[in-house]
Amino acid sequence: MQFLISMHINPAVLDALTDEERTAIGDGHGRFIEMLKRSGELITTQALADPSQAAVVSVRNGQPVVTDGPFLEAKEYLGGFYLVDCENKERAIELAAQIPDAAVEGLGIEVRQVMFADGQLEM
Repeated sequence: MQFLISMHINPAVLDALTDEERTAIGDGHGRFIEMLKRSGELITTQALADPSQAAVVSVRNGQPVVTDGPFLEAKEYLGGFYLVDCENKERAIELAAQIPDAAVEGLGIEVRQVMFADGQLEM
């Protein structure tokens, strides 16, 4: 089963961390990635740029309309994700609990099963 484990970032929380705490989070992600590689559960992982660098695309009257910046004004945003292939949801939750951000008050980790991949719907 595939699961998307997404990390939701609150910039105010990150700004309040010390340099040592930020370094510990980064080092923790490195160890987590290595563990997932060894277990064979990692499909991919990506960190995303700040939402201020985003573009929102919509189509109006048949023409694309592009707006700079995040889609919604929110204090939290998607900061990155891990796509894993593991036995079940319980294992995905167990993995999510090992992400360093999960231990930081104000940061969130979300686990969602992938409904389909490569164009095929999984039921």
